[in-house]
Amino acid sequence: MRISRKAEYALRALVLLARLGRSAQIHEVSRLEKIPVKFLEQILLALKNAGWLTSKRGVGGGYALRTEPVLITVGEVIRLMDGPLAPVPCATGQPAEKCSCPDPQRCALRIFMTGVRAELSKMLDQRTIEDMLRLAPDGALAFEI
Repeated sequence: MRISRKAEYALRALVLLARLGRSAQIHEVSRLEKIPVKFLEQILLALKNAGWLTSKRGVGGGYALRTEPVLITVGEVIRLMDGPLAPVPCATGQPAEKCSCPDPQRCALRIFMTGVRAELSKMLDQRTIEDMLRLAPDGALAFEI
């Protein structure tokens, strides 16, 4: 499975905001994470609409975490940005696409990939932004800020 650039950038932005522990303007997030501003605007808006971020206009404004990093799972973020986690379309819980195999009930690939999806979802739903934050050295931003 490969996540989209949008999901990657969303996760990186959330980890950065958790690390900073304060509001950050979009240009600061863009510069520190090397994410194009226009793309980042869409991503941060989606994260805000999901209830994970808050925003404030003007001096001292920007985006900040509204939800504790320990409460935002990696799986939730990826699903928000990319849709259902599934290696093949018919392996989702509620397939949006019709299975391309002749007999979905007996399709070994669909059955196997459904199990893969379940295991992947379980793992991603057990990991949070807080977990990701702990993976990087504390001083990772010291030279950039």
